[in-house]
Amino acid sequence: MTSPADQRLAGELSAAAGKVASLLTTAAPLGVAFSGGVDSSVLLALAVRALGADHVIAILGVSPSLGSDERLAAHQVAAFIGARLIEVQTREADNPAYRANGPDRCFHCKNELFTRIADEVAGAYSLKAVAYGENADDALRPDRPGSRAAASHKVLRPLAEAGIGKATVRAIARALQLPSADTPAAPCLASRIPHFQEVSAAKLGQIEAAEKALRGLGFAELRVRHHGEVARIELPVGDLVRAVSAPVREQIHVAVTAAGFRFAAIDVRGIQSGAFTLTVLGSHD
Repeated sequence: MTSPADQRLAGELSAAAGKVASLLTTAAPLGVAFSGGVDSSVLLALAVRALGADHVIAILGVSPSLGSDERLAAHQVAAFIGARLIEVQTREADNPAYRANGPDRCFHCKNELFTRIADEVAGAYSLKAVAYGENADDALRPDRPGSRAAASHKVLRPLAEAGIGKATVRAIARALQLPSADTPAAPCLASRIPHFQEVSAAKLGQIEAAEKALRGLGFAELRVRHHGEVARIELPVGDLVRAVSAPVREQIHVAVTAAGFRFAAIDVRGIQSGAFTLTVLGSHD
């Protein structure tokens, strides 16, 4: 298969890629904070196209908040792009402010990641710069405190700076045939725990086990929100009828209770991106 570096981008997508390339001309060797999601995958692919694979390294932060499926997928996407990937162990769970799970939890997580990159990777690989995949739409959202951590560490955000929003990111990913092109957004597992309820390895393990089991039942996009004994399951509206119909309804209950919950509840509102944080910030209906 043709590599992303060899795939042609046309029209507006070519112009968008050119803007990113212009922002990275003096950034090599470049480290890309990489999760395997579509934003960081597009950034990684465009960086490799602009700078060459020998001058770009993907950096994956590994902790209990990263699901094993997402970790494997990140390695697969980086391999497809042709970029070297290294892992760094992050220890955000050692930080009481992270465990307290306020609306600034993402700040503490990203701050830990960028600190580890600075301390353990930048010197070892002679990095001149580090970039991450914030896009122009996410840059406008009030529930992204991780961007403050990026700014404090002088981490580049080429997609946002180039004015590339979600739709264009997806279009570039499809044009480059990236494996993550149509992968649903997968926020970290800690985002499933309501704010001001402690983040713990046990809760993250329950969430990961329940979500993995539900994906095994054919639900590609979902969230399992942790409410003590209750797993509140968010699914796309189009999946709700199947979820509450036999025999899937009972299969969901079995999957969720096997993960350590007592009750399984289907949320009729469907997927609600950023609902916990936006509610606390007063920006959610």
